[in-house]
Amino acid sequence: MEVTDKSVGNQRINELINEKGGFSFDLYARNQMISKQLGGDNGTIPKAWKTGTTICGIVIKDGIVLGADTRATGGSEVMDKNCEKIHYLAPNIWCCGAGTAADTEKTTELIASNLELLRLSTGTQSRVVTSLTMLKRMLYRYQGHISAALVLGGVDVHGPHLYSIFPHGSTQRLPYVTMGSGSLAAMAVFESRYVEDMDEAAGIALVKDAIRAGIFNDLGSGSNVDITVIRKNGEVSRFRTYENAAGNASSYKSKYTRPTKLTPPPGTTFVVEESFRPHKNKDTPVLPAALSPTTDMEVS
Repeated sequence: MEVTDKSVGNQRINELINEKGGFSFDLYARNQMISKQLGGDNGTIPKAWKTGTTICGIVIKDGIVLGADTRATGGSEVMDKNCEKIHYLAPNIWCCGAGTAADTEKTTELIASNLELLRLSTGTQSRVVTSLTMLKRMLYRYQGHISAALVLGGVDVHGPHLYSIFPHGSTQRLPYVTMGSGSLAAMAVFESRYVEDMDEAAGIALVKDAIRAGIFNDLGSGSNVDITVIRKNGEVSRFRTYENAAGNASSYKSKYTRPTKLTPPPGTTFVVEESFRPHKNKDTPVLPAALSPTTDMEVS
């Protein structure tokens, strides 16, 4: 840059001298205060809340196949074994949600309501790209603070569409997508077995195996496999609990033979005394002492 005015040159030199370089320690005092409030050296700074899910979708010859697991976690505890993660947006558009359960449910409910109003106003079928634009604009507005990672799938007049939407609002269109903590295991199945123009039966089997891979390789995913098929002719088939991947406890117990030493026979423990005392009913009228029945009954 050529500077012809001396005053401008001196001003630029002063700006360069006053510029701060290197590391910034502006937040040092704030971090020290937070650490002190949390107990000093023995305290721990709050960490991000971790969630777990496996959701995916593929484009097939005659439509879209979406899949999801059904485990909802709160930290390291399983809160719900049969959580529904495939949400309705329009008759021809459905959406899988990963992240915070409340954020995914309320976000999809809001967009579904707006799409319904738009259909009533225009009298036409909802476009998949319209729902995509509504979702990405809303998520971008909140800068990622709405923890909703979505797999959007649908069929309209332009054919089948499949998108993945990230919490910050970025999107991508692909023939097969996975999201959630088990997405890597599911993507491994897609990368090795996906082909173009798959029929419906093969597509369902592939999505099922992808979700199973997430269930068995990710602690945040589990329980059942849910499948939703959106066809070009407008039909939608929902398979709630398409497969119980984890199995039932009774089936596992039937394979285990309990040792006889752990099954004490009747009479092993000597019973000294048995007694039974029924609860009193508050609605029962109080009778005179001479007419009232015995309230305590003991069996010995």
